[in-house]
Amino acid sequence: MKTEQVLASLEAKHPGEKEYMQAVKEVLISIEDVYNEHPEFEKAKIIERLVEPDRIITFRVPWVDDGGEIHVNLGYRVQFNNAIGPYKGGLRFHASVNLSILKFLAFEQTFKNALTTLPMGGGKGGSDFSIRGRSDAEIMRFCQAFMLELWHHIGPDTDVPAGDIGVGGREIGYLYGMYKKLARENTGTITGKGLEYGGSILRPEATGFGGLYFVNRMLHEHGMEMKGMTVALSGFGNVAWGAAVKATELGAKVITISGPDGYVYDPNGICGDKIDYMLELRASGEDIVAPYADRFGSSEFFPGKRPWERKADIALPCATQNELDASDANVLIENGIKCVAEISNMGCTAEAVDTFVHNKMLFAPGKAVNAGGVATSGLEMTQNAMHLSWTPDEVDQKLHRIMRDIHNQCVEHGREGDYVNYVKGANIAGFMKVAKAMMVQGVV
Repeated sequence: MKTEQVLASLEAKHPGEKEYMQAVKEVLISIEDVYNEHPEFEKAKIIERLVEPDRIITFRVPWVDDGGEIHVNLGYRVQFNNAIGPYKGGLRFHASVNLSILKFLAFEQTFKNALTTLPMGGGKGGSDFSIRGRSDAEIMRFCQAFMLELWHHIGPDTDVPAGDIGVGGREIGYLYGMYKKLARENTGTITGKGLEYGGSILRPEATGFGGLYFVNRMLHEHGMEMKGMTVALSGFGNVAWGAAVKATELGAKVITISGPDGYVYDPNGICGDKIDYMLELRASGEDIVAPYADRFGSSEFFPGKRPWERKADIALPCATQNELDASDANVLIENGIKCVAEISNMGCTAEAVDTFVHNKMLFAPGKAVNAGGVATSGLEMTQNAMHLSWTPDEVDQKLHRIMRDIHNQCVEHGREGDYVNYVKGANIAGFMKVAKAMMVQGVV
């Protein structure tokens, strides 16, 4: 495989899709040597087939607001690869949603799901609809209109959507209610459901919890422990909340959260009722963190800035893609950062990742670190299929095991002397499972 030729061909076919190209480039560079050791992959054109989604479904979503005005949004579902199981991945409702972002997310999801060892392929979807400022009734009508088209293309053994940015418990409820009515069946076709109707215990916390289980493994692998360390988080939604809860339980002190308006620094630590207040902030729909500083006098708000300027032992991007760039990476290194792990999807720019790896920093990518969320969605699918519900301890033990196994795969494939290149390890481990499955299934 000649990586540059593949990338040039892809760019010519899909100009301007920068997020997608970034995700593909990272994987191809990591796997190039391993890929070239398998001439059968080249003969079967595994890479050429793997970098293009199986299909992309695009549709319009007309809906009526509370004032009677008609709006039209775009809806998408990218079904990327189902070599190892049904398509699986979230739905994102946000004004920034476009095809490049959804293709990058679905591509990453393919390898992330492979790492979990559960039988799930990769997919992603969503809309450029924004929930901000919308009433519950408007959100319900939009979700119902969205599902009116999407339901034709999903099913418990075909494609299983979940939540993502802008799609939480409320939206999942509306989406599932409409799916159930249209499909006339009550199956596990959507995950992230409420406990009352088939959801899994620990699913809201799973991405953050799993991320911290992974980070804890990283630290132990390198002779460190989390107790007593300071943690800089970005974001303030479910992912950041789960990360803050688990980091605190493990003895660390969380000192920052952030939003589009800036970040909050709390030197006394974000714990207890302060963590609970993060959920109030998210539920308000305002998408700002400044009120935290007004509520808790121990903290300070820094408008328009990112938390990576703050000195900490561990940095955990928990918000969105490319939220930590090369200049941030250099500041973190200068401030003596010990570990950086993406709990958001592709939270660091390519330049930031290169900076961390070049300096042999302890760094791990989102496809490994945040896999606990989709892993627990996979556990929800299993519970739905078996018509039962596991206890919190059962789910947590399974999540621990999955994150341990993902970490072990990364170490096995990413070991470079004394250094563990977690980016390389995660990409090779995920790729090899998908590639082998594609090989035995023929050219389809």
